[in-house]
Amino acid sequence: MTVHDGAAERPVPGGDNVKVEFEDGIAWLKLNRPDKRNAMSVALATEMNQVLDDLELDDRCGVVVLTGEGTAFSSGMDLKDFFRATDQKSDIERHRAYRETRNWQWRKLMFFGKPTIAMVNGWCFGGAFTPMICCDLAVAAQEAVFGLSEINWGIIPGGVVPKALSTLVNDRKALYYIMTGEQFDGRVAAELGLVNEAVPLDELVARTRKLARTLLEKNPAVLRAAKLSYKYIREMTWEESAEYLTAKNDQTAFVDPERGRESGLAQFLDTKTYKPGLGNYPR
Repeated sequence: MTVHDGAAERPVPGGDNVKVEFEDGIAWLKLNRPDKRNAMSVALATEMNQVLDDLELDDRCGVVVLTGEGTAFSSGMDLKDFFRATDQKSDIERHRAYRETRNWQWRKLMFFGKPTIAMVNGWCFGGAFTPMICCDLAVAAQEAVFGLSEINWGIIPGGVVPKALSTLVNDRKALYYIMTGEQFDGRVAAELGLVNEAVPLDELVARTRKLARTLLEKNPAVLRAAKLSYKYIREMTWEESAEYLTAKNDQTAFVDPERGRESGLAQFLDTKTYKPGLGNYPR
């Protein structure tokens, strides 16, 4: 697929396992193995790493929405095409496969240069928790089904799933689902804090699109700094956080081409066009 941009045609990132659709600043990034309920393979990881690298520098993309093609977000890691296949490889090849997976699922998504939203449209199991959690925001269908079912077939949740889960869910609730393997729906996912909200399936795309458009209205440099600074300070002390945020604020003001800090202060202090809480917000 290509996008017509004036006289030029620009290719759309993607491949056999990952699909991208551009829509007015939104990149709909889809796990594209619907016949496998979007189970994640080594080939998918390799494609996803390249696609995320491409989207980070693509001016057609202001916000990434990560979702699944068909009726599932992702059923987790592909047991045959990931685990069984890598078991037959050398140790170097096996760890290469692990690295490819880790790179896109959390190293890139967690600190991606543009806002990311996970749109959980169906099944979300096991390893799929990691990329879903590592997106900045998440919206789920109320009908979506979540589960950490590994305990039921004799293994523990692998990868960094328990670590990812621990960043959003308290210990009692996380351990309950890890230890029982019990499934839950999108409403419960919202109650647990795994997703920001759950809506009926037939409203999911519209709600996600509205959220993405809200993010597209923000100053991109400031939005990027705001989300990254929050993620970095989670592992800092209070004193370290204060120093880091002061430096980050100065850095953001320096690199922001829109000079958002200057215009924002002018609207608040000089022109009085920005009055928080009074419904008069700048656009």
